[in-house]
Amino acid sequence: MAAHLMKEDNERVEIHDLRGFVAQDLDGAFTESYAISRATKCKQYLYSLSLNPPKGESVSKQEFEQAIERVEVKLNLKGQPRAIVFHEKQGLDGDVRRHAHAVWSRIDTEEMKAVHLPFDREKLQEVSRELYREHGWKMPAGLADRTKSDPRNFTLEEWQQARRIGKDPRDIKDAMQDAWSMSDSKAAFEQALEERGYKLARGERRGYVAVDTEGEVYSVPKQIGKKTKEVRARLGDPQELQSVSEAQSAFAADMTASMQRIQSEADTREEAEKERQKREREDLEERQRREKQEERERLEARQRQEEEEREARFRKGIAGLWDRVRGEHARVTHQNEMEQRLATLRDQAEQRQAQIEQQRERVKLAHEFTAEQQRQDQLKADIQTDLDRYRQMREQSDQERLQALRDRQSQIQPTQEQPNNRDPTLER
Repeated sequence: MAAHLMKEDNERVEIHDLRGFVAQDLDGAFTESYAISRATKCKQYLYSLSLNPPKGESVSKQEFEQAIERVEVKLNLKGQPRAIVFHEKQGLDGDVRRHAHAVWSRIDTEEMKAVHLPFDREKLQEVSRELYREHGWKMPAGLADRTKSDPRNFTLEEWQQARRIGKDPRDIKDAMQDAWSMSDSKAAFEQALEERGYKLARGERRGYVAVDTEGEVYSVPKQIGKKTKEVRARLGDPQELQSVSEAQSAFAADMTASMQRIQSEADTREEAEKERQKREREDLEERQRREKQEERERLEARQRQEEEEREARFRKGIAGLWDRVRGEHARVTHQNEMEQRLATLRDQAEQRQAQIEQQRERVKLAHEFTAEQQRQDQLKADIQTDLDRYRQMREQSDQERLQALRDRQSQIQPTQEQPNNRDPTLER
């Protein structure tokens, strides 16, 4: 690692910072980390990170340090021994670009164990998105946050999840800033917004606005943290954009179609669920019939065995006659009768317990089916609620557009032809 960071094929190499090491060179610092790691079970005792700004962007050393410190906090590496190395390298186009490498020791010397780094890639991507947005850089498509996806393409599960969690103002701001940072034109920005569930429109007083699927209106400059002048430079004249009511009507139409598709998907799943419940009910009935038959056969077999054991207590021949004379036969008969009555009571109790267990299974299954049906009914009601809302939104926006058209027409007064009252004889 030390040799790689100090390689000479760069135009310039600078060890910018060595923190928390006794050694004052990279090789010594990393060897020191290795020696400490030998007291633990950690094999990957160093964590390395490269920071490469977009081509053509100039980033100061202070900004590199701030980004590295942000990563430290995100990964729980704050205070760990760290090395920062700057490289300057000339590309094929002749431009010299600066990038940085940061390497941390993962060994916590107080606890003598490695710092845990769960979901480090996801956390680094989150920091990268923040840096791209803050600097106004065009974000690579692969880095854009795909969790704010287009609701018009939601599956049933995605729609349910989105409905449960609602909208967080921070998510709205993040989605629009993502769209802005990865766009370099009006067309690209419109597409990026639509992928996140927004339409670009012309506001009455706010100029550039975004409309979401619920018909809510947001100021674009405010959400992305840019001045209107900067937004105009990229997006052009706002008068060329669709109106808010047009965007709302378009979204309402799109979402109505999407909700109808989700409704169809829910109906299909409901039918499949009913078929599954029918099979499960039939399987339970068949299993319980089989269990009853097996229980009946088991009891009958035990009864026969116990009856044979009781009969075997009576001696045959002369010994049997002697037992009758001395009353032993009567005693055994009484004992057998008592045992038979007890066995009958035992068998009846076992049969009742088996019946109770089967009844519990049927009740449990019925409750599960009832709860599932209630969920299905609520799901259908929620879908219908959204459908009604989008239909109402479309009707309202269409009425607003129609009223606006009437207002414009009423402002245009037709020119009336003035009657000619002059005497033609006086004309030359």
